Amino acid sequence: MRITVASGKGGTGKTTVAVSLALALADEERVQFIDADVEAPNAHLFLRPHIETTKGVDKRLPQVDEVRCDRCGACVQACEFNALALLGQRLLVYPDLCHGCGRCRLACPRGAINEISHELGVVETGTARGLRVAQGRLHVGESMATPVIRALLQEAAADHTVIVDAPPGTGCPTIAALHGADLALLVTEPTPFGLHDLRAAVGVAEALEVPAAVIVNRAGIGDTGVEAYCAARDLPIVLEIPFDRAIASSYAVGEPLIDALPAWRGPVTALGRRIVGRPA
Repeated sequence: MRITVASGKGGTGKTTVAVSLALALADEERVQFIDADVEAPNAHLFLRPHIETTKGVDKRLPQVDEVRCDRCGACVQACEFNALALLGQRLLVYPDLCHGCGRCRLACPRGAINEISHELGVVETGTARGLRVAQGRLHVGESMATPVIRALLQEAAADHTVIVDAPPGTGCPTIAALHGADLALLVTEPTPFGLHDLRAAVGVAEALEVPAAVIVNRAGIGDTGVEAYCAARDLPIVLEIPFDRAIASSYAVGEPLIDALPAWRGPVTALGRRIVGRPA
């Protein structure tokens, strides 16, 4: 089973939930933790994994043979991402827009486009506290996180319960992390801003046909808008974490919730059992 922990924005406590859920379930079954927030990974601050393998994630970029190219523009027309442009007699390539699909190379009637490898980031695998761990890192200056996330999810172990810490938001990286999940756990906070972003996250889960449940973090600081929305949409609220200085303090020093506050191990373990279908 693959459980993706996501949120409509950053700072909701998504990683706190994902790490604690993985550690609680690891006491009872084989669990793999995947940090798919490749632009700003921080689960390693809590898990401190021992990294055993590192491999690069490449994208194929077009390289134009200026001698063969007759500036016909076929490659420009073929590219749906506007990664090529013909300005007079100059054919320009915009690497950040290129998705590495190879369509421009196939469209060129003169065989004037080759492809070169460009590394976007890395995927690292290892272990931490009984967990299998995989994490991705997008190289500084790169803008395309999705290929790294897709490569990362290929490391998902079929015989493990997989907990994925998704990127925040509702853009392409989050969609890549949610795609194919068995459950989306959407972490929010009970405020108007939290409700706004929860609506967007629910929309993504519904579009991908991924069942969703909600975890409310910092419960007690806002209003009842999130609760009313979930009731109206028949979205289960499966856990509420209060606004608590001790929880914030544990996060600040990189200590998982269930370690810093052992009283939370029971509720988090019960949630994990409920999700994977084991007796409470």
